[in-house]
Amino acid sequence: MSEQSFLDHRGRPRVVVTGIGCKTPAGHTPEDLISVLRSGKSMAAPITLFDASNEPITFACEVPDFDPVPYFGIKDARRQDRVAQLGFAAAADAIEDAGNIGADPDRCSIIASTGIGGLYTLEANTEIYLTKGPLRVSPFVIPMLMPNATAGVISMRFGWTGPAICVATACAAGTMAIGEGARMIRDGSSDVVAAGGTEYAITRIGIAAFSRMTALSNHNDDPANASRPFDAQRNGFVLAEGAAFTVLESLERAVGRGAHVYGEIAGYGRNSDAFHITAPSPGGTGAAACMQGALNDAGLLAHDIGHINAHGTSTQLNDIAESQAIEKVFGENSPPVTSNKGSLGHMIAGAGASEVVSTLLALRDGLVPPTANFETPGEGINIDVVHGESRAVPAAPAISNSFGFGGHNASLVILPAP
Repeated sequence: MSEQSFLDHRGRPRVVVTGIGCKTPAGHTPEDLISVLRSGKSMAAPITLFDASNEPITFACEVPDFDPVPYFGIKDARRQDRVAQLGFAAAADAIEDAGNIGADPDRCSIIASTGIGGLYTLEANTEIYLTKGPLRVSPFVIPMLMPNATAGVISMRFGWTGPAICVATACAAGTMAIGEGARMIRDGSSDVVAAGGTEYAITRIGIAAFSRMTALSNHNDDPANASRPFDAQRNGFVLAEGAAFTVLESLERAVGRGAHVYGEIAGYGRNSDAFHITAPSPGGTGAAACMQGALNDAGLLAHDIGHINAHGTSTQLNDIAESQAIEKVFGENSPPVTSNKGSLGHMIAGAGASEVVSTLLALRDGLVPPTANFETPGEGINIDVVHGESRAVPAAPAISNSFGFGGHNASLVILPAP
């Protein structure tokens, strides 16, 4: 390849993904993830992580059979909240997948996102404090619950001494972590970045709090059909746990070391609604501007996009706002749209990162997975929602969206492997 082909339309280094890893309700590998998504199966089921029989919501999407011990050892696993256990495991898999990175540790960085952090640790030790007193509280509570724990653990385990950063922009955090990682490669401040997101909020307080917000679906009698992105019968999201990470580097570096390339992060948009702490801006104006920003950054036009991996939470306000935003950017004939959350539920910071992974695999295979449980479009939903079965699409750029509480928006334009 010529030197010029390693640069984008603005003369910046092209950024590619050379490693992926995930721990999701679909399973422990990216191939597990894409297989479940293509099946159209929902992973929502009764909660097993604790006795939820007396909780307002009794189901969620859990990561099956996750064992942190192979990644940490018994002693160190006990000193990590499950959010960091999941995050480190996904990041370790992604770094292993990237092969012999061979970079200066000072030039290797981490951006690990979470929306909530170590909620379980806080909840469990609050109960210990109230029942057994302050002297029984674990001395590891603070390092276990702090949101930046995952970034710190990854850096220490791999000896990466570049910046280890935590992004905490709620449901937009995983996508934003990958976008900010791409910016670090572009500006030359890092040679390699492990970027992704992790979440574990399936706890009593987590379930109760999201339920009190009326954010969760209450279909306790039918969990598998509860998450229904863009569908007329949607009534809230299904809380999920999980993590996903990517390894980012320049195309020139990846080609130079003979790395496998999954795809290219070509455009990144991020902004704020500045409207409401939980509701999206009316008409999806913030989301539309975010997607347009990602297109502009990539040097592409709306008609260049082959499909959209939507935020698509299955809530009334989010889904209609995102649909309106897509109409604003793409017109009446939108590209095919899919939402992973019908199958996987909502992993908060883990959602956007896992959706980037699934988008990369969809581009690899030319197949957009269906949106589980979508049957009839809700009122005001005027987009082409892929449902029923996977849809073959030509090789073309895709957009992956994430929009979070606090009005945070993030969109990525992802290209097939060059």
